[in-house]
Amino acid sequence: MAATDTHFAQHLSTKRVPAAEREAILADPGFGNHFTDHTAIVDFSADTSGAGSWHDARVEPYGPIALDPAAGVLHYGQEIFEGMKAYRHEDGSIWTFRPDANAARLNRSARRLALPELPEELFLESLRQLVAADQDWVPTREGDSLYLRPFMIATEAFLGVRPAREVSFRVIASPAGNYFGGEVKPVDIWVSRTYARAGRGGTGAAKAGGNYASSLIAQLEAEAHGCKQVLFLDQFNDNAVEELGGMNVFFVFRDGSLVTPALSGTILEGITRSSVIQLGRDRGLDVSERTITLDEWRDGVASGDITEVFACGTAAVITPIGRLRDGDEMIGTADAPAGEVTMSIRSQLLGIQAGLLEDPHGWLTRLV
Repeated sequence: MAATDTHFAQHLSTKRVPAAEREAILADPGFGNHFTDHTAIVDFSADTSGAGSWHDARVEPYGPIALDPAAGVLHYGQEIFEGMKAYRHEDGSIWTFRPDANAARLNRSARRLALPELPEELFLESLRQLVAADQDWVPTREGDSLYLRPFMIATEAFLGVRPAREVSFRVIASPAGNYFGGEVKPVDIWVSRTYARAGRGGTGAAKAGGNYASSLIAQLEAEAHGCKQVLFLDQFNDNAVEELGGMNVFFVFRDGSLVTPALSGTILEGITRSSVIQLGRDRGLDVSERTITLDEWRDGVASGDITEVFACGTAAVITPIGRLRDGDEMIGTADAPAGEVTMSIRSQLLGIQAGLLEDPHGWLTRLV
């Protein structure tokens, strides 16, 4: 199959989750707990010169992946992924949000991890094929969605430090409710003083599993201190704020400006992040990407110059941050309400995704 061929063979399951069980799951899906009936797959093979192609595009029943114990992903960590959502609109159609940006980021991650780049049209068609096969899994309840997880892994069996010549790209899906559960309310964040998510020259700008693996011990530390998420700092740059374990950070200032840490090679360029930047500029806010330190956060909250702080990402969308816990010190107050700017941007973003508000930038793509 040529690299741009988007024909998918269909091998659909006859043993699907019963309708009654599926409806019970959709009534309270949680996040990442249940998976749809199928998976979309495209394989890649290369010769010793590195020349290769994508082939055997197909949709198969969801199930375990058969891997050789010597597969490259297991020994050398060649793995990347994306996160995005499908939304059912009022007319029953199903759409996704900025898939071109996800496709581009997947390929940036692929280049960094020495994996093959996937043609954008093949990425998009894999989403269409999977959602078409599993469209009954797309929730109808307000605020819910079908979370899509495209990922790429090295499948070649070998022991030797070099890029794999056999790779598998796959997409799975999971019905999703509120990431933090229940109503949206400010969450407490723990400052990690011991661990770093990524280092300069590393893979921090790639959406790679290893970045998340390295954040888990800090996340456990946060949970042990009653916090929902962990904040990572650049200790070699005046403790500059970087990002949370899986989300970018924004600050709303009293003068009406909106600030987020500048991309430095150690921060993931979030799709929601770039969308918030655009929506902020659309409404006339002075939006800047710059270094902001922990001291500026502390002093800004104390003086009232920083009026709101929020985190954003595909899974949680936009979540207000209440208190920041740095050891025994608390920045912010426990009873601080979700900020007006935070919730207004969140409402607009969700409205666009659900097809209830105008999509001025053409961010939505219909899947079914």
